Amino acid sequence: MRRLPIAAGILAAALAVPAAAQIAVSANDHKARLVNGVNQVPPNATPDTVTIIDMKTNPPTVIAEVNAPASVVGPPVSVAITPDASLAVVTSATKISPSDPAKTVPDNRVSVIDLTARPPVVLATLEAGMGAAGVAINRAGNLALVADRAAGTVSVFTIAGKTVTPAGKVDFGAPQSGPSGIAITPDGRTALVTRDGDHKISVLAIDGTNVTYTKRDLNAGLRPYGIDICAPGDIAVVANIGIGQGDSDTISVIDMTMKPPRVVETLTVGQTPEGIRCSPDGLFVAVVLHEGSNKASNSPFYNPNGSLLIFQVNGKQLQRFGRAPIGAWSQGIAFGGGQVLVQNMVQQNIQVFKLDKSGLFDTGHRLQMKGGPAGIAFSNP
Repeated sequence: MRRLPIAAGILAAALAVPAAAQIAVSANDHKARLVNGVNQVPPNATPDTVTIIDMKTNPPTVIAEVNAPASVVGPPVSVAITPDASLAVVTSATKISPSDPAKTVPDNRVSVIDLTARPPVVLATLEAGMGAAGVAINRAGNLALVADRAAGTVSVFTIAGKTVTPAGKVDFGAPQSGPSGIAITPDGRTALVTRDGDHKISVLAIDGTNVTYTKRDLNAGLRPYGIDICAPGDIAVVANIGIGQGDSDTISVIDMTMKPPRVVETLTVGQTPEGIRCSPDGLFVAVVLHEGSNKASNSPFYNPNGSLLIFQVNGKQLQRFGRAPIGAWSQGIAFGGGQVLVQNMVQQNIQVFKLDKSGLFDTGHRLQMKGGPAGIAFSNP
């Protein structure tokens, strides 16, 4: 296990990430391969898969797999798990074109997976808006929201037991707005939706199953994409992926205690912050950076590897804690049991790190997937 340096000035009393997460669910895209900076559909692509990972073991272990549509297009928050870890909801933003197997087109499928079945089984395939991307489930476990990236809408679903039912849409009135990532506050009354098409973060109001657009928009940076709300709900963090021209991009902190919520801090992190997640206890924020690993090898901005950045949460500010090299074209992040999982699309594996008060460590363990791991969630009881 290789030790990685941490930033100076970190409090020695920082706590280890607790074992709150029990499982992680990885959605794997089999129809996407990066060929010298170009996303191509491989010939005779096998069906996409969803992998269930036991986070109680050290290192984590794969315990099951099921076929279900998935997509690397959109932020890697395309998986959500109900609070009781009985269901996973997985979106599919793209599918292979029926008329041209070398191309993809927008998709609207949402898979509902029974995680308690042995083996897990797809209970239902529902329809959201086109480009179904980010998905979030509230802590009550009775509401799911899906960001419809190609439609400019958010699809609303109710959850009763193991039945998930479409319950309407929220229309931003801007078809090109590109709703991408979505997060729901712990009290279940508010949701934030990133819009990478017009650089906004929209605030939704939630009253039971009634979800409305408040017309309040925040402006954090270029192309806000991934988003998460840190426990206990005082701040949200958003990754602004920029326009992919080699410039260093940013992440922002949103103060959720202010009325209305607003951006209070923006930090430069590096090229293309793809994934962003808070630890279950709200003490840390993890960010996955492409660092040019998704570019052609002759690009002046190319790097063979991305980076994992860890920040410690200090009130409503973020302080750098650790940094580590990861694979290429990397996507999502999951925490659990003092471990951090990072999805590497090119290597088709999940990289396992240890995180504790002394720093960030690469354990050397890799979980091999059958396709490119493109979205991930962890259970957080």
